[in-house]
Amino acid sequence: MNVTHYLLYITEVNKTYSLGIAVQPTTSNIIDLFNRLFSTKYNTVLECGGEDPLYIPGDPNRLIFARGFIQSAFHEIAHWCIAGEKRRMLNDFGYWYIPDGRSPIVQKRFEKVEIKPQALEWVFSSAAGMPFFVSTDNLSGNITSDIRFKIEVQKSALNLIKKGLPKRAELFKKNLLEQYSKDRTFEHYWEKVENKNLLPA
Repeated sequence: MNVTHYLLYITEVNKTYSLGIAVQPTTSNIIDLFNRLFSTKYNTVLECGGEDPLYIPGDPNRLIFARGFIQSAFHEIAHWCIAGEKRRMLNDFGYWYIPDGRSPIVQKRFEKVEIKPQALEWVFSSAAGMPFFVSTDNLSGNITSDIRFKIEVQKSALNLIKKGLPKRAELFKKNLLEQYSKDRTFEHYWEKVENKNLLPA
């Protein structure tokens, strides 16, 4: 894929972000929704935090997203929905994190772990009628191919749409659709992503 094609894809995918929602999501809405769905059964609460997101197991388990950003909330919820029972007993689900400034080799390892969570974040964002932007999270480091990573996120997202989301993710997505969008519009959006081979921004 050359740069010209990529720019055309970005223009087209941004046009599809208008999903006809009646209500704009807010961080308090997303917190309330998550906690209503999961606080009792999974003893887990979503909280708005500071600079860095964090998952802290305990009583209750605390899923903390960064700086009041809904996108950060969706990303951390995606990680939580993917994490199995054992990982949910570990700080930050037991994942390693090396700060911004990663080498190309380490960056590839980071991106491999991030493909599915970012794909699921994209699904949540579209269900809420919000734009999604991939993040390589390495502004001061050596950037690998952004387009390659976006292609992998797209493939993963389409696979989730076709084969089904993890149980908790499906419940969260369903409730987002009920509040912010319509199934028909959501399905039409993902048909466009597939048929026009649209990449995320």
